[in-house]
Parts: sequence; C-alpha cells; structure tokens
Amino acid sequence: MGMLGTMCIKIVVVDDDPGFRRIATVLLTARGLRVVAESGDGASALAAVRAHRPHGLLLDLHLPDLDGLAVARLLKEEGRPPRIVLTSTDKSYWSQEELEQAGIDRFVAKDKLSEADLRRIFAPFGA
Repeated sequence: MGMLGTMCIKIVVVDDDPGFRRIATVLLTARGLRVVAESGDGASALAAVRAHRPHGLLLDLHLPDLDGLAVARLLKEEGRPPRIVLTSTDKSYWSQEELEQAGIDRFVAKDKLSEADLRRIFAPFGA
C-alpha cells in the first residue's frame, strides 16, 4: 500500500462511555479517518497519544480521572500535541481563547458531532 494521495489521519478517541466511543469511531471512520486507539480515562489517553502519535484527539471533557482540559494542557507541555477537539454533552463555557490556551483547537457538542466536518477539523493544515 503506498500513499494513495491522502495521508492516513490517525485519531485517538477518549471518552468514558464505550457507547459514545463506538459512535465516534464509526463517524470518524466514515469520514476516512483512522481511529488507532480508544481510551476511557485521561491517563490512558496520554499513554495512547505517546504510543501512537496521532494527528488528532477527540477528547471528552468529563473523564473519571483528569478532565479534558487537563489532558490537553499536559499534552501541550510535552510538545507537538495532536489537534484536539474537545467534546461534551454540556455547552462550552469557554471562549475560543481559553480553549486555545489549553491547547484545544475546537469544541464540538456531542449531539452536533455527526454534523461536524471532522475530516476538515482533523486534517493537518486544514487540507
């Protein structure tokens, strides 16, 4: 298999709800993205990012250990973080500026995920 014109965009899906992880994986895969790992908490999310070096992270806000903002900040401190899309059933309480300071590129509400242009959000340099 060579490079078939499109780079394989690797995504890690992080959510403590296995049902939502499954839905997100289906949505991402349908858009030509490749889910390389799923994590149910912040600690395993950090490990998965270090192991797989994904281009993108679909990151739930509410996790059993760290919240999504804490995960994003830790990845930002490590350098070369993936593009991070924070997701939650809550509305976003943060300004775009606050999200960017935490290293988050975009907030997408869970009920809007199927409408979001996930490929464009995660594609490097908006390709």
